Amino acid sequence: MDHERRAHPRFPLILAVQYLGAESVLDYTENLSAGGLFIRTEREFALGDRATLVVSFPQLLEPVELTVEIVRVREPSADHPGGVAVRVPADLAADRTKLVEVARRVAGARRPDPSFRILLVEDNALVASMYAAALRRLSETDNLPDLGIEVASDGASAFDRLLGAPPVDAVVTDVFMPVLSGISMIEKIRAEPALAHLPVVVITSGGDKERERLGALGVAHFLRKPVSYQDLANTIRALRAGRGVGASAPSAGETRGEELPNGTGVAKDRADAKPASRR
Repeated sequence: MDHERRAHPRFPLILAVQYLGAESVLDYTENLSAGGLFIRTEREFALGDRATLVVSFPQLLEPVELTVEIVRVREPSADHPGGVAVRVPADLAADRTKLVEVARRVAGARRPDPSFRILLVEDNALVASMYAAALRRLSETDNLPDLGIEVASDGASAFDRLLGAPPVDAVVTDVFMPVLSGISMIEKIRAEPALAHLPVVVITSGGDKERERLGALGVAHFLRKPVSYQDLANTIRALRAGRGVGASAPSAGETRGEELPNGTGVAKDRADAKPASRR
């Protein structure tokens, strides 16, 4: 395993993960290389177990099915969630080739280095992929190859990422999440001097009380569920341009842009839906 780590440099990347035979489970990768993956998961695995999974990311990576072997188990702690390191077994040459191709394509898609990084914070993998696909669409339509998109599945992992490098330029977050809620995460952001002025966009279906609480934390950018592509795009355009004027949610009488499920090409699957590669 150590030899493979040296031979195949890894880089942080969040892809959606589904498992054949357990389609209701949605996990994320933490990093990726041509030799293997690290998957954040609450599922229980033993060393040597094999699992068939499907990795994907809308508009970046079509669903790819791989059979992998568990080579390391990381127990959850206060510092990080649990997970497993996996690699494609040596006897599955075709799957190894597929993983090499995934790493090649994703590495190519990551260039050039982003000059404006957005951190999406959303615990639902399908919803997160929907928002990410919308931002990739914005990157393409507005010719913004320097727009970087990262995803965190809860407020705690998002805050850990914000404390690291390279710096994030804007956060787009849901409110209700496990481990650390969106509001609690924003409280921690405002209490951290290096992050106190970080623009935060909150996706919410809450009422005036929630907005008042968030407004007291310096949040000025709100997107009402269901989020329209145009609202999300206009907010990011404004933040990127440095104008600091977010697209507020339209009132009941205003015309909304297309909603993301129809605007991004990402279907709203049920949690127990089969992985796309098996449909």
